[in-house]
Amino acid sequence: MDGRSAKLSGVEQTALVTLYLRAVESRSKDSILRDGAAAEAVRRLGDDFGLGSLKMRLTAGDRYLVALRARQLDLWAAAFLARHPDAVVVQLGCGLDSRSSRLDVPAGALWFDVDLPEIAALRRKLFPERAGHRTIGASVTEGRWWEEVPWDRPVLAIAEGLLMYLPEQEVRRLLERLTDRFATGELLFDGVAPWVVWISDRLPRVYGEFAMHWATRDARELEKWNPRLRRVEEVVPLTQHALIPSRPYRCLYRALSLIPPLREELKLFRFEF
Repeated sequence: MDGRSAKLSGVEQTALVTLYLRAVESRSKDSILRDGAAAEAVRRLGDDFGLGSLKMRLTAGDRYLVALRARQLDLWAAAFLARHPDAVVVQLGCGLDSRSSRLDVPAGALWFDVDLPEIAALRRKLFPERAGHRTIGASVTEGRWWEEVPWDRPVLAIAEGLLMYLPEQEVRRLLERLTDRFATGELLFDGVAPWVVWISDRLPRVYGEFAMHWATRDARELEKWNPRLRRVEEVVPLTQHALIPSRPYRCLYRALSLIPPLREELKLFRFEF
């Protein structure tokens, strides 16, 4: 398989970027994430992915933010699965994430990765499905694919790098479908500050024509939209800079974490219902 197999367009290209960043970070002997599946996937795809090797390498400094984000979501997901070994896990807009390979998923759990058909097709080539694991090719904003997911178990819904790309009304509708279908569960997601959305709509596009739409001004607004949702925890990845093995990047991230607007750029949230 080579980069010609990964010609994605628009917002779909973010899946290749984050895959590349996780792979680069995981090649380090002091890796935060140790995502061997991502590193193997990049090896199989080749170096270019159809995006241009220079563009990919310009993003390499972001690998630690991507790794810190994924690590925290992994920790929350592992804790949920330890409490609910028969759970249903639904990764919304999963991209080319290899979380199920990084976690010790209980044999009784069911895992569903959901993303657009083009991404789903590439996922099946890179990450063969195992028992209890399915990839669904559909837009997360559609309603029909939910019928393929059992509703009579606790659910863990993970939306990593997704909700900020949806208009607010679609975010609300997606969360309503989640809480209407399942009696109990958790929602894990990341959100960006309003200034990030503002800038994303004005800067030149690097990886295709896409922009962010929804900012997380205050996580409590989700509780107002949907009374079933209860905020449990939030984490700012930049404040976890001590985990970064590279001293220059550790100092850089520490400095960024001292500037409130930059520190608040990205937050991770855990809700229950």
